[in-house]
This record gives sequence, structure tokens and C-alpha cells, in this order.
Amino acid sequence: MALTAAAIKNAKGRTKPYKLTDSDGLFLYVTPNGGRYWRMNYRHMGKQKTLAFGVYPDTGLADAREQRDAARKVLAKGNDPAEKIKMDRIAATVAASNSFKAVADEWLVKVEREGRSTVTMKKLRWLLAFINASLGKRPVTAITAQEVLTMLRKMEGKGRYETAKRLRSTCSQIFRYAIATARAERDVAADLRGALIAPQPVHRAAITSADNAGGLLRAIEAFEGFANTKAALQLLPHVFVRPGELRHAEWSDFDCQSACKRDPLSARKRDPLSGWRSVDVTGFLALRAA
Repeated sequence: MALTAAAIKNAKGRTKPYKLTDSDGLFLYVTPNGGRYWRMNYRHMGKQKTLAFGVYPDTGLADAREQRDAARKVLAKGNDPAEKIKMDRIAATVAASNSFKAVADEWLVKVEREGRSTVTMKKLRWLLAFINASLGKRPVTAITAQEVLTMLRKMEGKGRYETAKRLRSTCSQIFRYAIATARAERDVAADLRGALIAPQPVHRAAITSADNAGGLLRAIEAFEGFANTKAALQLLPHVFVRPGELRHAEWSDFDCQSACKRDPLSARKRDPLSGWRSVDVTGFLALRAA
């Protein structure tokens, strides 16, 4: 006779464990302390075996019957449902280790070892934090282009189109790394080329005439602020590096005998034949002597 919800609810613990049978091998195992566990007896290759389906009331009667029916379908194909459950758990564990976040973390270590700057690494970590909030727990092979686009639309909704573009590029690099390490077959982020709103360039104010450039240089020469600030201002028009690169320059970047300064970018590329620019380093030498 099939079990009913009322019979299960009213099942109480006895001196010894006992079973309340349902059908097709499914039964409820009741312990002396009142615990109720779903089990299923079956035979495979001539051996008696038992499957566990959960604990009542977390697993209800309908759920237990659904799991029993799924197990019987596996048996009908000549396979052992217990082995299938085991393999499914292993597959889930492998998928978790191949999550987008796991692959992204590996890629992050790789690019850091390649010598990316501290500022670049900080920016990449910020981008990945945003990506992982949506995709981090997903198996990298299961992520679709639509999922990536949905994540990017969140950033576009804030009007940050350039950041959305960088997010897509970062996703693409991680998918390509997953392909290279045999954990993905294709870069789904590549399918989104042209799907994002193209950021409009913002033109900054610039000096475009010789007269105005001369005026700027004269203003720098007349600057009466800190000596190191003036020296940096005098040097900047000669080397055209970013302010941060100039501020963090080291004395080893300067060849004072030849009045040259090494371009930090060329130095990072380890190109010994290029990257030196002629420059008047008199102000820097005076600053160093002081």
C-alpha cells in the first residue's frame, strides 16, 4: 500500500528502527529518536543495494518518488544509479573548480607575474569583482554570450560605456585563457563585438599653436612653486610620459652624462636600443645635488 502524507507525518520513533514502505522499493526509515529517512532498495548485477534520497520533511513524498523514478530509469538501461549519483557529484566538483572565478583567479596570477603594474592589477581586480558578482560561480563552459551581455548591460545602464567595453575585453581574455588550458572550447565574449554602445570620444583642451606652446613654456620657467615640481614641469615637455610615470621615475632612468632619459614603457619592454630621449636634465641634476 502506498504511503500517504498523513502516515509519514504521524510516524513516531519506536524501540527499534522500522520501515514504512511505499512502492517500487521506496520506503521511509524511521529511527528510535524519530528521524525519518528516505531509502530505496534495488538489485543490480545480482547484488542488493540501497539508495538514500534525503531526510523528511526537507525531502517530501513527491520529491522522494521523483528520485525513485529517476533511479529506476537508470536501472532500466542496465546502469547502477548509485554509481551515476557518484559520477554526478564528481562532475559537479570538477565544474566548481572550473568556475569562471577559478579560471579568472589563475589568469590574474599569470598576468601579474608577467609584470603588470600595480595600478593595472588594481583595475583588473575591480573589473573582475564586478564580473564575478554575476558569472563567478558559473562553470566557464556553461556561460553563454547572453549571460555576458546581461552583465555588461548593468554597466551600460549606469552610462559607463567605456567600462562596459573593458569588461567585455577582460572576459574575452579569460575565456581565451580557459581555451588554452583545456577548460573551454570557445570565447563567447567575442560574439558580443558590436553589441555594446560605442563610447563617444571626449576631446580635452589642448594647445595646438606654437605661440600658445611658447607661452606655456615661459610660464613653466616662471613657476615659483616647489623646486621638484618645477623640475618635473620642465622635463615633461621633453619626454611626453604620463604624470604618474614621471613622478615615480628613478635615477637609474636617467643617463646624466648623455642628457637622456629612458622611456619607462620601452624599459618595461626590455628594449636596450630604444626608449632613450635627449633632454635637458640640468634642473634635475641641480635638484639631485641639493
